[in-house]
Amino acid sequence: MAQTALDWAQAKMRDRGVAPGAIDSFAHYFELARSGATGIIAEASIEPLTAPESLAGVQIDPDAARQALAQTVMIKLNGGLGTSMGLDRAKSLLSVRDGKNFLDLQVAQVLHARRAHGVRLPLLFMNSFRTRDDTLAHLARYGDLAVEGLPLDFVQNAIPKIDAQTFEPVAWPDDPELEWCPPGHGDIYVALEASGILEDLLDKGFRYASLANGDNLGAGPNATLAGWFAASGAPYAAEVCVRTPNDRKGGHLAVRRSDGQLILRDTAQTAPDEMDFFTDEHRHPYFHANNLWLDLRALADRFARHGAVLGLPLIVNRKTVDPADPTSTPVLQLETAMGAAIEVFPGARAIAVGRDRFLPVKGTNELLLLRSDVFDFGPDAVPRATVPDQPRVDLGAPYRLVDDFERLVPVVPSLRQARSLTVRGAWTFDQPVTIVGDVTIPEAGAPASVPGGVLGDA
Repeated sequence: MAQTALDWAQAKMRDRGVAPGAIDSFAHYFELARSGATGIIAEASIEPLTAPESLAGVQIDPDAARQALAQTVMIKLNGGLGTSMGLDRAKSLLSVRDGKNFLDLQVAQVLHARRAHGVRLPLLFMNSFRTRDDTLAHLARYGDLAVEGLPLDFVQNAIPKIDAQTFEPVAWPDDPELEWCPPGHGDIYVALEASGILEDLLDKGFRYASLANGDNLGAGPNATLAGWFAASGAPYAAEVCVRTPNDRKGGHLAVRRSDGQLILRDTAQTAPDEMDFFTDEHRHPYFHANNLWLDLRALADRFARHGAVLGLPLIVNRKTVDPADPTSTPVLQLETAMGAAIEVFPGARAIAVGRDRFLPVKGTNELLLLRSDVFDFGPDAVPRATVPDQPRVDLGAPYRLVDDFERLVPVVPSLRQARSLTVRGAWTFDQPVTIVGDVTIPEAGAPASVPGGVLGDA
């Protein structure tokens, strides 16, 4: 039955036109899931990463930095729809500042770096089958963005959702597209190779790739980092940041005791009874920013020697076939994480960077911060903090969906003097407000506007 189920899933992928390498990779992870693999990494098997090299101490000759950037391609993960924020299209189309969305700002970052350093610096987006059309339609306004001979995007592979009971590819006649899912952002490596873009980049003289989440505007072009990575000779490197109590849920790098290899451990790879170790910011003082540097030659060599299966740890994501219907068929989504590739590249490195390199927007709390005076956007379109410490923002459930957030916050409050802002209830910010210190706005019992002026005190 299990073999029949795999054959059925593979045939379904071939009918959809999925690349052979992606089908081979799916088969590998299908067998792992069928065998009950958990991917758990025991605390006793690792040593915490406590003293990575720091970007603050890196000194690179400007010419060497420019030369490294000239051989670099920027790749952004752009497969998410932002459904948790109530969006039904690419999250990167969400307005961030002054009418500009994530795509606009990333394009501006790259075009500025090209002018500043005199380099080609391609910008590529890994889209999903759900985000591609809208993304390319928006990018069409930038006639000078594409680098000759290279596309603006490639598409993440699609794999069948697996019925959690039968292990067969799930059937959902009401919306057959819901029978498919992306295989996690770890698919980026297989998608690069299967699309032919990896070969194209190498043929055109590009050696290095800077990879980052599309919702992280902090991970812009950086010649110093490019120069450091080129000089290191490493096949792969990951950026890490100092952990705070607010970063306990994020994954972290560790050193595997058996061979000294750097590995990534996420929440899903931690046993419940070891979560105290995982969340201890003193034991594991750095978190993984998911900003990665990759030697494209090393990746091509890996594929040449081992085929399409990189051997990244499996993540089994348990969902329902219709995410909006918790009563629909339970399914397994077989995924991998982009950052987990660190363990398949001997000699991989880690580098500690400032918090300004990690500014993801996971919800409206972070969106409010980026829209506020806590950040300035300079000519390079990179957000820079105007205060030493970002305030903590907790807007509450009424603001979770973007449409509600836009309606309730037409006037963004000043947060430069704030330590924290907590809002309970559906308050409307419709006049200038300055938040000072720690401010909690309690439930009003009825719709109300936040009074203008200064709230709180130092």
